[in-house]
Amino acid sequence: MIEDWYRGRRVVVTGCHSGIGGALADMLVALDAEVIGLDFQPTNRVGMTFHALDLRDPGSIADAAAVIDGSIDALFNCAGVSQSVGLSPLDVMRVNFIGTRALTEALLPLIARGGAVASIASSAGWGWRANLSALRDLIATQGYQDAEGWVAEHLDLVAKGYNFSKESVVVWTMATAARTIEQGVRMNCICPGPVETPMLDAIIADIGSGKVDAYAWPIGRRSRPDEQAAPLVFLNSGAASYLNGHALDVDGGLHGAAETGFVDLAEMVVLAQRKEQV
Repeated sequence: MIEDWYRGRRVVVTGCHSGIGGALADMLVALDAEVIGLDFQPTNRVGMTFHALDLRDPGSIADAAAVIDGSIDALFNCAGVSQSVGLSPLDVMRVNFIGTRALTEALLPLIARGGAVASIASSAGWGWRANLSALRDLIATQGYQDAEGWVAEHLDLVAKGYNFSKESVVVWTMATAARTIEQGVRMNCICPGPVETPMLDAIIADIGSGKVDAYAWPIGRRSRPDEQAAPLVFLNSGAASYLNGHALDVDGGLHGAAETGFVDLAEMVVLAQRKEQV
């Protein structure tokens, strides 16, 4: 059913240069979809049409949306940055949430009824419940500049930007899905654990390999990019036609164990960090 659904469909993938977005673009091409790739870094993936996109720049977002003529069937928001690649917390928020939301809003009128949006959040966004009131205020902002202003006024809460940006994606997905479904468009996101992508090196440099590996329990290894791309393919396909407003944990079982009290995640992180120092 999934293979049949994508054949001849028109889809947009941000962050197509590498990592999960790159694996996803290749997977969709193999499924005979017409793939339009958007990224800050140029890429020449076979079978994909590419356009430049800088989610830190509202003008670039408008230009990218303008070159997509006609309707599309699915949008995959895979572009993202970590907090340790030399970007300010505001820039991390721009890429991971503010710009992602702006592009989605620009493309929503093009998404055909029965289509869908799937975004990449993170296991780093699990703390959204504790920040729900603030996140609701951020999501209630109207437009790019309004959201930038909110972030600039709440840098103490935003901190380095990565965790808060991923919490924003989770809550935005859940809240917005109730509106987009009225036009026949579903919205979901995935929350990956550690994934072997170029961005992971930057994350390890910031928080250490011990903490990263603690988040790879209980499956005992980091995910491959294609293991995250496949759930995204499912979420935006007709096979998931009744799945809407959901944040899907793709983490090898860690969140389930933590939520049910079978593991103390904070204790696991401390033990992993001690092991790393030995």
